[in-house]
Amino acid sequence: MNYLSSIGSYAIMVREVFKKPTKWRIMKSLILKEIDELVYNSLGIIVFISFFIGAVVTIQTALNLTNPIIPRSLIGFATRQSVILEFAPTFVSVIMAGKVGSYITSSIGTMRVTEQIDALEVMGVNSLNYLVFPKIIAMLFYPFAIAISMYVGIFGGWIAGVFGGFLTSTDFINGLQEDFIPFHVGYAFTKTFLFAFVIATIPSFHGYYMKGGALEVGKASTTSFVWTSVIIIILNYVLTQLLLG
Repeated sequence: MNYLSSIGSYAIMVREVFKKPTKWRIMKSLILKEIDELVYNSLGIIVFISFFIGAVVTIQTALNLTNPIIPRSLIGFATRQSVILEFAPTFVSVIMAGKVGSYITSSIGTMRVTEQIDALEVMGVNSLNYLVFPKIIAMLFYPFAIAISMYVGIFGGWIAGVFGGFLTSTDFINGLQEDFIPFHVGYAFTKTFLFAFVIATIPSFHGYYMKGGALEVGKASTTSFVWTSVIIIILNYVLTQLLLG
């Protein structure tokens, strides 16, 4: 019953976010601030992880292709498919659930503990719209970060494959171009948009409705990361079955 109650509270929260909007003059600055905090400041860790994930995928694929009959271009093909379909949109989103989600939960939770949210309500401000809506809009730019992740991941694979002596640059590029299906990129971005909404709202839910003091803020951050990761993984399965099945 607790799970059903939480799902209902989450649905009500999402509905309330879009009611009684804050003035655009104020909202604009809030959105720009959240874009900087949630997306721009995350590019460093996204680039770092993507580069080495692409390199590891290339090396592992090359080490497992021991049959001389199999063309070496398959390494580039496998790297492209792995990075675009799964590692960039899903693996990076789980990492972001920890980095961004913890920040969102702790910031809103601290406002709850220090009664700043109550002060907003007393002033007649829709606190959910004021706090959560800018985060949702800011995370709409998250797919741009995933596009960078795809590029850097494939580039990391090229570096590892060519300079590691596993294949030539021509073979890797031929593998990248082999049997390319543009819909796979659209599928990855579709997942990313939904993951972005999850990353923005579930941590906000745990921060907004938490009770207690400073210790509970830390517990809420941990809980939000766990549930955000679980929802991302479940959504990944459902969307893969619907769009590619």
